Amino acid sequence: MNAQLDAIDRQILELLQEDSRITIKSMSEILKLSATPVFERIKKLEKNGYIKKYVALLNERKLGLKQVIFINLTLKEHTRSYLEKFVKEVKEFPEVIECYRITGNFDFLIKVLVEDIESYETFILTKLSLLSNLGNVQSHIALSESKNSTKIKLK
Repeated sequence: MNAQLDAIDRQILELLQEDSRITIKSMSEILKLSATPVFERIKKLEKNGYIKKYVALLNERKLGLKQVIFINLTLKEHTRSYLEKFVKEVKEFPEVIECYRITGNFDFLIKVLVEDIESYETFILTKLSLLSNLGNVQSHIALSESKNSTKIKLK
């Protein structure tokens, strides 16, 4: 853990991870501080990059997005320009919600969120398979979700 964070900063980050819409007033009551120092600490945490952004976590199923697929990919060419081109192209696909360059037998791991298997097939046929530098592709269909968290453990 970064030495610049004290116990109050960590508490603020914990509270914001639980509910980013918590009010300064509520947070100051929990922390037993006045609102001004809590507000100033939050602004400092934002300025120093500890807080990247605030988002709403949506219910995928309510939106009709029920199928999660993890895809291991290899590329044919591994020069910097080919890698950058691949990442740029994948970022354009709204179905891809996460993309990681990885070690091991594959170059990338991407997480795809779609309505169903038919939608996934359409994604493969009309988008992913059209990438020019694509080599081997292995899909892993998620059957169920055991854990999905955005919360980072703070020490």
